[in-house]
Amino acid sequence: MKRALITGVTGQDGSYLAELLLARGYEVHGVTRDADEVVTEGVTAHELDLATDSSIAELIASVEPNEIYNLAALSSVYQSWQNPTLTARLNGAVVAEMLAAVKLLHDRGDVDIRFVQASSAEIFGAPTVAPQNEETVVRPTSPYGAAKAYAHGLVGAYRTAGVAASSVILYNHESPRRPETFVTRKITAAAARISKGLQETLELGNLDAQRDWGWAPDYANALFLAAQHSEADDFVVATGVSHSVRDFVEAAFVRAGVADWRERVQVADSLLRSGDAPVQMGDASKARRVLGWSPTVDFDEIVAAMVDHDLALLS
Repeated sequence: MKRALITGVTGQDGSYLAELLLARGYEVHGVTRDADEVVTEGVTAHELDLATDSSIAELIASVEPNEIYNLAALSSVYQSWQNPTLTARLNGAVVAEMLAAVKLLHDRGDVDIRFVQASSAEIFGAPTVAPQNEETVVRPTSPYGAAKAYAHGLVGAYRTAGVAASSVILYNHESPRRPETFVTRKITAAAARISKGLQETLELGNLDAQRDWGWAPDYANALFLAAQHSEADDFVVATGVSHSVRDFVEAAFVRAGVADWRERVQVADSLLRSGDAPVQMGDASKARRVLGWSPTVDFDEIVAAMVDHDLALLS
């Protein structure tokens, strides 16, 4: 039986990945910072606060997993500006500790571990070309992107040193499991509440920003496929189609049955962020060709699933 260790196991991606691995017969271990957090049934939970605790190497040596999926991170670009030190720790330094532990076990001949890093399109900052691929210049424009870029570079360095480490560069991916701190879930939850008369308006930032939105379970599958491939590498995972925040709002409000969405949405200057990429769109040709990966759910279906979930919660 294969054994996997997932950091960030209680998050959106971690929960989908844990379910996928359990369904394939894996023994799954997950890192959680709080024993009271909801962990997928069947996962062996290990309480560890990666923000303050440096014992992840000891956990890796104890579990001896065949595969490690690092999904733990401070996941908000906005929050990374509020706390760049924590961002550097969670999104960068922890990756260094994990890769060093994996290399030590590899060099000793104890166990060969396949390491998969959940990287981010934010490493490209505000790219001048679209779509972006694995060869696009890494030029982050936020503490979040900078820390992820550091981790991305570490993966490449340790891969050169013999570690089977892959970096999967994930573009925006959504599902009903997104918390409302993310703009997509903020939109769908608000659309549902407004349709029920429980909320009057929705405040957002830049409605013109364009993002490449995919379905989170598809992206969890991409992480798994990267671990299975015989040669570790970097892979962009994206749909290749971008939509504006305005498109997302319109689709969500229409799905919720709110016709006058333009009268309900207000742009707040406090929510506008400098340095944001106007367009993010990924070219996943390599992942399609090498991993056999492809998206299965389109934009409208993603928005519909999220809105339907939020409407059901209100029922």
